[in-house]
Amino acid sequence: MKVRQDAWSHEDDLLLAETVLRHIREGSTQLNAFEEVGDALNRTSAACGFRWNAVVRDKYDDAIKLAKKHRKQKKRQMAQDSKPQVQKGFDQDMEPSYSFVEEFNKHQSQEFELPQRAELPLPRTKSVQSKPERELSLDEVIVFLRSMKGSGSKATLLEQENTDLKNKVNTLEQAYSQLKQQHLAIQEDYQSIIQIMDRARRMAVLEEESVDRSAAAFRMDKNGNLEKVAK
Repeated sequence: MKVRQDAWSHEDDLLLAETVLRHIREGSTQLNAFEEVGDALNRTSAACGFRWNAVVRDKYDDAIKLAKKHRKQKKRQMAQDSKPQVQKGFDQDMEPSYSFVEEFNKHQSQEFELPQRAELPLPRTKSVQSKPERELSLDEVIVFLRSMKGSGSKATLLEQENTDLKNKVNTLEQAYSQLKQQHLAIQEDYQSIIQIMDRARRMAVLEEESVDRSAAAFRMDKNGNLEKVAK
């Protein structure tokens, strides 16, 4: 399983560009190139295709044109070779067949410096002027749809997690509302008990005062007898 997710290095980009240009020259598809690079770098073909279209491709526009030109010349040469020669001077009328290396070296002498490790031009600084829009190939569309499929599954998971969190928040809010109501009821009961106890304490004080007032007072005379003292 390809799980590599670290950053792309300059060597990785160069290997990607070399492989894609080679497949273009040989008449293969870019998807096959992405799969070959993915096997070499332990990455998915979708990741390689996204890297090529998003970052690397714009740096090698001229090299892509030369690779496509070389592919056309190769196909034309193969078609000419398959036809029988009817006259001696026929080969002289044909366009000369140049290898991709010769054609590219001739072109880069005016605009590029060839890298030491590959027959590719060094990346040029992007022009400020906007480039004309180009049509996407079928391979590029397939790679883009594959990458969007992975992004869509992640978005679905995030939406599900967001929904679960909202449900938990609603449950907690309902529990908090119930606890708040219970707390208010307890406070009301507590106030009622305090009022009842205060009322009972006042009634007890009044009863004690009433008993003290109704009690008769006595005193002892000289003979030792008790007599009631009038209040």
